Amino acid sequence: MNGNDRVRTGLENFLDDPPALVRDRKLGLLFNPASVAPGLRLASQAIHERFPGMLRALFTPQHGLFASKQDNMVESTNEVDPATGIPAFSLYSHTRIPPDRYLDDVEVLLVDLLDVGTRVYTFMYTMSYCMEKAANRGIPVVVLDRPNPIGGLRLEGGLLTPAFSSFVGRYPIPMRHGLTMGELAQLFNQEFGIGCELSVMPLSGWSRDMLWQDTGLPWVPPSPNLPQAESCIVYPGQVLWEGTSLSEGRGTAMPFLQFGAPWLDTDKVLETLGETPGAILRPCAFEPTSNKFKDELCRGFYLHVTDEEVFQPVEFSLRFLEAVYALYPESFSWKPPPYEYEWDRLPADLILGTDKVRRTLEAGASLGGILKEWKQEARGFQALCAPYLIYEP
Repeated sequence: MNGNDRVRTGLENFLDDPPALVRDRKLGLLFNPASVAPGLRLASQAIHERFPGMLRALFTPQHGLFASKQDNMVESTNEVDPATGIPAFSLYSHTRIPPDRYLDDVEVLLVDLLDVGTRVYTFMYTMSYCMEKAANRGIPVVVLDRPNPIGGLRLEGGLLTPAFSSFVGRYPIPMRHGLTMGELAQLFNQEFGIGCELSVMPLSGWSRDMLWQDTGLPWVPPSPNLPQAESCIVYPGQVLWEGTSLSEGRGTAMPFLQFGAPWLDTDKVLETLGETPGAILRPCAFEPTSNKFKDELCRGFYLHVTDEEVFQPVEFSLRFLEAVYALYPESFSWKPPPYEYEWDRLPADLILGTDKVRRTLEAGASLGGILKEWKQEARGFQALCAPYLIYEP
């Protein structure tokens, strides 16, 4: 794909042909640094220039206005956007739900966020809380759509069990959901009863079989721990390590692609695990500069995806978990709470959306049956979300 036939984002289409409902209305914008227009201008700046005086409030999700905050429960503060002088309200601070006063000067709420295709990524739930608040106040919501970086054809993982609902999993959707932010908004609005006045400004030129590298768009990290688009391919499975005693690679240059622990023997793990379809596990060593095992030498792997159509990130990480749990019963442990503002439930259960994986391992049983169940659940979800799909393969 050359620069002339790249995908056009919902933001671009909005700037070129804004819907009638935004004309002469006071606008709010939920966005972050990955919300960029051509020339890598921030969405806030592009919209402010296109509609002088109309953009009145900005809202930021986890990681803050500049995506500078590293970890979960590292809050950002309200500030002023230096590019526009408009107040930017943090929705990852003392509250994840916008207070009424934040919307007092907003008549239409715009949402322009890059999701990464994984249930635990919090941006979609920030959007859902904003949609609920907008519904209560009679404020229309316009989602400016962006590509799903890992495509829209493949789904993986079981549906979240409602008992394990949290800010990293609010609704019963699979870990790899295969939807764009606009499609998620339509699903949430109808199936989960939000009921706001919703419209989506769609992408142009995107089809469900595209990965990020097929879009022709520049990659701007939506968080400091997804430095490149390849990270998103492995993230649906590798995010699991956040709930365990293994390092997920935070504090290194390549989180989620690189992972391990000081007590890991890579030869033993490879022998137990066997081949990984669509990927190569390259043994490596690393010293995190922050987070788990700060300044300690970790033995582990760099996960090289060689075939994105074959590699199944959720299944891979669960198989790896099963191997490590069997090999290192004394060293491996489940990370204790808190995690994403949950103080009692185990982080791994929240991430996986169930305690079934943990209980199965603790009982000495195989995860094969769970993986089989999850494939059936993913197929059921695919049928549920069919009416809300905007793009064809």
